[in-house]
Amino acid sequence: MSNVPDDLRYTEEHEYVARTDDAAVVKIGITDYAQGELGDVVFVRLPKIGDRLGAHQAFGEIEAVKAVSELYSPLAGEVVAINGAVDSDSGVVNRDPYGDGWMIKLRLDSPGDLENLLTAKAYRAHIGE
Repeated sequence: MSNVPDDLRYTEEHEYVARTDDAAVVKIGITDYAQGELGDVVFVRLPKIGDRLGAHQAFGEIEAVKAVSELYSPLAGEVVAINGAVDSDSGVVNRDPYGDGWMIKLRLDSPGDLENLLTAKAYRAHIGE
């Protein structure tokens, strides 16, 4: 059974979006379910601070023992931070996907769009849990 925190929003592509203290900025990473399906993460390629992303646009890649997958931005906005810890220790994505394993912080073009993403209940149904 995957860990699916109730206070996050999710995509069908297995990214999560976490609110921050700034209502216009969110943290994005991959879900516990996704890291479990990928297996041991060995490399993550992230965008640069200042990059602009459209909703559903690829922003990087995650490489694991089993597969290489693109990472998609759930929402449109500007990258305002990247998690350097993922560069130096990509395994943190497996150990703590919702904590130290986040990937980017995005300043949203339209913060209200967050409400269009899956709730925890809907995501659990999507992954069959």
